[in-house]
Amino acid sequence: MKLSEIYQAKNVISFEVFPPKENDEKLLKELEKLKVCKPAFVSLTCGAGGKGNKSFGLLEKIMALNLNVMPHFTCITSTKQSVSEGLAEIERLNAENILALRGDIPENSTDICHDFIHACNLVDYIKSKTNLSVGVAGYPEGHIESPDLKTDIENLKKKVDAGADVIFTQLFFENEKFFDFLERVEKAGIKIPVAAGIMPILHKKQINKMTSLARITVPDEIKKACEKYNDLTEFGIDYASRQCSELMRKNVAGLHFYTLNKSYSTLKILDNVKGALWRT
Repeated sequence: MKLSEIYQAKNVISFEVFPPKENDEKLLKELEKLKVCKPAFVSLTCGAGGKGNKSFGLLEKIMALNLNVMPHFTCITSTKQSVSEGLAEIERLNAENILALRGDIPENSTDICHDFIHACNLVDYIKSKTNLSVGVAGYPEGHIESPDLKTDIENLKKKVDAGADVIFTQLFFENEKFFDFLERVEKAGIKIPVAAGIMPILHKKQINKMTSLARITVPDEIKKACEKYNDLTEFGIDYASRQCSELMRKNVAGLHFYTLNKSYSTLKILDNVKGALWRT
């Protein structure tokens, strides 16, 4: 099922995973556990058009679990040829959705390919060559490279105008940041669904890493928990459960969980939010 069809409903549940360095079986076992939640799809991170990684092999394994999969494409180091080859492989596997991203700027500027400089260029290319439904990234507090929120929304609008079907937000810890983002999106004339990105907190190192890579405000409650606990798993479950409960009461388009390839926290959060019997 395509994103454009999936998000005709509200409070859609989806999960993100990434290709492990080794041992796909461990991830597949975690997905078997998550499968009971009946996710609309699982998003699978990968490199530029699947180039130089094993994501397509893993994609097939996940699809064999009877799960709808949305692979990621990044473009900043990709040629049109490599993207075309990746798109052909996606269509061969009968996947219907794709998440189109610019990707991180490489440290070596010679690795940048000028076929696609921005995600909107990739979205436009995908829509011109395929019938795939396309998701894009949104940033409640602005992309870390964006000079201001106005510019950030203008860049998002370019991706939407190029043909994006759904926006998936970067993780956030304060729901007000997400609701403010929705207001900016609406004022910009963007009418496609916006799914809220949720990442369960596991430990302090994880928070430090994410805040170094992205523009994410860390509330005092989380800072205090970091000082108090070494293992933040149970705190993270409680915190995200409260976040998700409010978001679902507001009938958000969807909750997109960044699972970190683990099922425990996400299952507990969904049980807290929807009740332990909701997935039987």
